[in-house]
Order: sequence, then structure tokens, then C-alpha cells
Amino acid sequence: MSRPSSAMAEEHAAGGQAGGERRARQKPMFTVPIITVVLLIVAPCALFLFTSDVALPRIRIEYVRRDIPAASAPANLKAPPPSPEAAVAVSSLMPPLPPEAAVAVPSEEQQQPLPPVRQLTDRPYSLGPAVPDYDARRAAWLAAHPGFPAFVAPGRPRVLVVTGSSPRRCSDPEGDHVLLRAFKNKADYCRVHGFDIFYSNAVLEAEMSGFWTKLPLLRALMVAHPETELLWWVDSDVVFTDMLFEPPWGKYARHNLVIHGWDEAVYGARNWIGTNAGSFVIRNCRWSLDLLDAWAKMGPRGPVRERYGKIFAEALSNRAAYEADDQSALVYLLATQRDKWADKVFLESSYLLHGYWKAIVDRYEEMRSKWQPGLGDDRWPLVTHFVGCKPCGEQGASYEASRCRQGMERALNFADDQILNLYGFQHDSLNTTAVRRVRNDTGRPMDADDDEIGRLLHPTFRAAKP
Repeated sequence: MSRPSSAMAEEHAAGGQAGGERRARQKPMFTVPIITVVLLIVAPCALFLFTSDVALPRIRIEYVRRDIPAASAPANLKAPPPSPEAAVAVSSLMPPLPPEAAVAVPSEEQQQPLPPVRQLTDRPYSLGPAVPDYDARRAAWLAAHPGFPAFVAPGRPRVLVVTGSSPRRCSDPEGDHVLLRAFKNKADYCRVHGFDIFYSNAVLEAEMSGFWTKLPLLRALMVAHPETELLWWVDSDVVFTDMLFEPPWGKYARHNLVIHGWDEAVYGARNWIGTNAGSFVIRNCRWSLDLLDAWAKMGPRGPVRERYGKIFAEALSNRAAYEADDQSALVYLLATQRDKWADKVFLESSYLLHGYWKAIVDRYEEMRSKWQPGLGDDRWPLVTHFVGCKPCGEQGASYEASRCRQGMERALNFADDQILNLYGFQHDSLNTTAVRRVRNDTGRPMDADDDEIGRLLHPTFRAAKP
């Protein structure tokens, strides 16, 4: 039976009222759009992050060795390097480093932890185990490898020029460029004369730092290169300024160490500057290994070096009691143990295996007007050595950096002109790197009649015909 129309009207009115209440509850409390609010909050934060210098925290991922149980792994175990894929993934999450961090170079001490300082009561330092049969073993190796002779021609030994510099960047912005030019100078000289060259910027033994770095290096090269007959050490601040002169090797056939100096200054006056350890030639033999080891015992940093510095001050002339240096140690060794070493040492003074730069650099123009290369002595010095200068800007320089820099510029240009002239060029002056053409006859260099040009352009002929 149908309901009365009045009841239906009341039901419809009640239903409409309930629907209205539900719609009212569903309306938002605020009329401001949500997206607008979010943009107003987020946009300033994003702008701040992209325009400020504040670096975001970097993410560091450590890898655990799976082949070692976690319970037994030592606390100081270092994680292996990540795979290339992991490295790329991590680098993509890291913000770019600030400019100052991108060029920062850790110091030598940070790169390689220093060992404990050797005490005076500890066992003396040694470069390595003694090799009493070294000469016989080297001779057997040479006999078994005829393709690597110790003499490239009769009377002409195989020579390895050894040099190097600090593993750190120079503090002076121009220092690295100067070292590059100095190495280029040595490479030119070696190319002209057919010598090998080895450049080191590593400290092989942390105890033997500073001046002493050369001794472990020379020993390592000796035993690794039995084909090398002579090793020629030159400091980084040594410049070859006679590109034609070559030491008279036959003169030293019975000697194992050739170094600039005078007998009276070393053995008589015991003057610590009676020789110079910045340029010397040493033979690859057991005698040299023994000498290097005896020499190195005075070089470990710390109390040993300080103690020998005081001994040198008492035993040698013109020397104060600062820490031991390699040059004083060599003079002390030769003067106090003359019977053991002197017979095999040649103190050379007939040419400048070491030339003091202050007496040379202002005379280059005079040399070119009066003489020609190939003399090697004070008329045209084989070597100009910038003793007391610090090309890299280190502390302890004896002369003003500007004076040293000017002198090195002149020496390098003086030497470079001897190479450039072979091809028809020359520096405008010794005080500038600008060059100019001086002739145009390089089209047929093989036809050159000049003996100097022939010997420099064709070192193989020079090697075969000393």
C-alpha cells in the first residue's frame, strides 16, 4: 500500500538535509590553494642552496671485506678501493669541491707516514744488504745479455744521467716551470750525447730526505741496470751550459768516483766546500755500493743527522754545527778514511763539472764573443750550478729569488741557443724567451761542413767516433 504524499515529502526533505550536511563536512577548511603554499615555502630554500657557498654534506661509502668475518676483522682494516661503477655512482651524489679544495696538495708527510726516528743507539742505517760478489754477478749478466753492453763503443761507456726534484708542487708559482726548463736542458744534453736519463720525484726512503734522497736512488738504479757503466748525478738546479763538451771517460778508467774538487782542499784543509756533491759520476760496481752505504749511515733524519752535523763542525773547516748534509759527509768520509777510498776517487778541476753560477752568468756574452762550445772550463763551462738558490721557492735560500731567477733564465737561454742554432734560430737576448731566425740553411743539414753541427745533430756518429 502506498504511503501518503505528506510522508513522502517529509522523507525527501530529511534526505536532502542529510546530504547537505555531508557536503558541508567535505569542504576544505582553507580556501588558499595548496600548490601555491608549497611553492612559496620551497622556492626560497632552493634558491638559497643553489646560490650560497654552503657545501652540502658529502656521502661516504665504506666497503667491508667479505672474505674476513666481521667478528675477527681488525679495527684498523682499510677498505679496498671501490669499483669504477661505484665510484661513478658516489661521485654523482657529491657536490663539486670548492676551488681551494680542488687544488690542495697534501704534504710529503701526509702522503707517506714517517717511520720512527732512528736513535743513536739503534742499528746504523743501511741502503740494503751487502753484495760481496756483485762485480762477478754483473759480469755474468753482461755476458749473458750481449744486446745490452756496458760500453756502446770502444772507450765509450753507457752513461745514465740521474736527476730529480721534490714530490710536492713548488710554493713559488713559477718554480715548476723553471724545473721543467731545467729538465728539458738535461734531456737536450743527453739526446746530443746518446746518454740515458732518469728523473725521480719520489722519496724512496723517508729517513733519507732532503739532500740525502739521491743515495737510495743511485743504489736502486745500479742494481736494476747492470748494463749501465756510469751514473751521473746532477741536482735539479744544475744547468748544462756546454752542450758539446763530454767528459773524457778514458781518463777515469781506473777510478770509480769522479767529482769536482781539489786534493789540497779535501785531504789537506778538510774544507767542506773542497768539493761539490751536486754533480758527480759514479761507476756501477761493488766499490760504489760500499761507498754509498758508508756515506748513507750519516744521513738518517733526527738525532743521527744532528750528531754528525756536530762532528763535521769539529772535523771540517769553515763549517758550522748544523745538521749533516751529504756534501760534508762525503768530504769527512774521504778525509778520515783516505786509505780506503782515495785511490778510486778522481777530484776533477781541469773543467767545470761544477761551476758556481755567480761567477758565470754575467759572462755569457763575453764567452760567445771569444770562444766556442766544447771547452768545458771557465771559458765555456760544462755546468752552471745555482748553489744557494731555491728554484721551487723553498725556505733557506742564500740569495734573492729574483737574482737567482734572472741567472737561471740566462743560463737556460745560453744553453738553448746552442740547440736552436742548429736549426737556424737564436734568442733575441739571454734575458728573454723570444727567438728569431738567424739563417735559413736547415733544408739540407746532412750537407753541413761544420763539425760542431754534425756532432750535435747526429749523436750516433758521435757515439761511434769519440
